[in-house]
Amino acid sequence: MGILASLLESRTGQLIAPNRTWRIETALKPLLRTRGLATLDELVAQLMTDSGGVLGDMIVDALLNQETSFFRDAGTMESVIETIRDIKDRRGRIWSAACSTGQEPLSLAMLVAERVEQSGGLAPEIVATDVSDAALRRARAGRYSSFEVQRGLPVRRMIRWFDADGETWVAKPELVQTISYRRHNLVNDAPLAGGFDVILCRNVMMYLSLELRQRILDRLARALRPDGVLVLGAGETVIGQGDNFVPSVRAKGFYERAIATPPRLGANG
Repeated sequence: MGILASLLESRTGQLIAPNRTWRIETALKPLLRTRGLATLDELVAQLMTDSGGVLGDMIVDALLNQETSFFRDAGTMESVIETIRDIKDRRGRIWSAACSTGQEPLSLAMLVAERVEQSGGLAPEIVATDVSDAALRRARAGRYSSFEVQRGLPVRRMIRWFDADGETWVAKPELVQTISYRRHNLVNDAPLAGGFDVILCRNVMMYLSLELRQRILDRLARALRPDGVLVLGAGETVIGQGDNFVPSVRAKGFYERAIATPPRLGANG
């Protein structure tokens, strides 16, 4: 199991605690069945000859914690929209980092569309990224099970923004198309360029070492506009994680760049 845990850590920075190694076998059981294998040792043996890296990608996708739901911490979602509401002279920009299968950016897209209908103005650009190609394929398809849409999605929004297709629900194309999905590794890739008004990076830091948390926060600071805000998960904080962010004085529960934060990077920074 050590080789598999190390693979996940090297690709994504996520750590599996020694008392949670049972999760490796549980998460990889479907992959074992798909490949006709009986044990993890057989999977590791195949991994050693995986010159193209395809099996490694499949293992990492299976091990990633992709826990998500629609309108998770609904009050936070509403606060994000309020944060960019007063931008009048340009189009705002939101980055949903580690977006998993797309419920977070779709929730934001629904709120944005409803706000624009009511009050007018420019809809902000929503960029959503994840390290998992499999998760991004699902996000782009916008297809969810009945169980997934019932987790946090109000019935009125489900009817308004989704179409039933057998036992699944599919987000309307005009909603999905408002989101730009990209593959991005928070640990190893340069921050996205252009400057964002809001960056959501929720429930990611808890799985990383202190060194990696500091590295990611440094990169996120460089991708944020000087007056932008960072949104972390309910159990996460920037305190003790470096000096790039401080609690925001204008957006309760969010964080803003510290004065000493260097300017944001360009596309190659």
